Amino acid sequence: MVLPGKLWLLLIGMVINVTGSSFLWPLNTVYIHDYLGQSLTIAGLVLLGNAGAGILGNLIGGYLFDRIGGYRSILVGATIVMIGAFTLSVNHSWVPYVIMLVVMGFGSGVTFPAMYAMAGTVWPEGERRAFNRVYVAQNLGVAIGAACGGILASMSFDIVFLGNGIMVTSFLLLVLFGFRNIHGGKVVRTNRLPGERLIKSKPHFTALFILCTGYLLCWMVYVQWQTTIAAHTQTLGVTMQEYSLLWTINGTLIVLAQPLLASIIRNWLHSLKSQIVAGIFLFVLSLMILIKAEAFTAFAIAMVIVTFGEMFVWPAVPAVANALAPQGRAGFYQGVVNSTATGGRMLGPIFGGFIVDNSSISTLFIVLIGIVLIGSMLMIFYDRGIRVKPSALTADV
Repeated sequence: MVLPGKLWLLLIGMVINVTGSSFLWPLNTVYIHDYLGQSLTIAGLVLLGNAGAGILGNLIGGYLFDRIGGYRSILVGATIVMIGAFTLSVNHSWVPYVIMLVVMGFGSGVTFPAMYAMAGTVWPEGERRAFNRVYVAQNLGVAIGAACGGILASMSFDIVFLGNGIMVTSFLLLVLFGFRNIHGGKVVRTNRLPGERLIKSKPHFTALFILCTGYLLCWMVYVQWQTTIAAHTQTLGVTMQEYSLLWTINGTLIVLAQPLLASIIRNWLHSLKSQIVAGIFLFVLSLMILIKAEAFTAFAIAMVIVTFGEMFVWPAVPAVANALAPQGRAGFYQGVVNSTATGGRMLGPIFGGFIVDNSSISTLFIVLIGIVLIGSMLMIFYDRGIRVKPSALTADV
């Protein structure tokens, strides 16, 4: 299958952009605590501010996509990120660090929904495939950036900030000269009230809200791998190197297992809804394994299973949102999807930590299974009472 040239530009841009940001985000807590001398609580609050700015950016970025088009909205977000990145490369002391991390969170938030929405507009016949390619490109950037960031940090954090600035600038230049002729997004002119301009179709927006509530719950569960499960592995004697290997498995599978995933979808999962159901089942199965897991091998098996689960679910949700979006609202709908995922990443660690602190990790896993099942019900029955073109919800690969 030949991908459109414009989509290839988007995918290359996504890899460059995410690679740059991934130099930094895995090391934020270490830098704040070990180099800036702040407590872990303060580090958590700073990252909360970064994520909160990202949610605001997601919503504004989606709105801008619909108002001024994909090229301009991505250019705005990339410029904001570049300002933050180069400020940090010059001065990454405490106050500038906090301010610029929030600024960069906002800028990234503006960029991502526009990238996803533009993928849907430049390859409309691709449906789920367009969003899956963007998802894979994003994870490829995470894998490359996190690995390179660790190497650079072992030399000097100054090089990490400089590398981030260089990658962000490369992305901005690609947007400036490569994205100019990629037409995506439609400027919407209307005399309706602000809320009506954004929602436009109340039944479709209600369906999006239900879908995204389930999506948020699933993200709250998934993010436990980076928080409570990470701490749990350490208490069982799993080394940091082994824990890092789990994420290597995750990233490698997302990139290399696409042919297998495509075969499964082509032969058995013929709709986006069935794809979501299969992913939810795998989420639950991985949690059941984690209840009894005590050695690295068990955690690795659970990681493989949950990775296949996310490969089914994560690209399907923006594809469904794109199908639900009325004309001229694709950007706003993608902004809601992206802000929901960010919200899940914000709330998950707080929720998981509270359960473990007041009960046990086993109790948390049982509660998480319940949350996933609730989320699955919402994501399965989101479209009751509305009509969406069936072809828009197929899981073509």
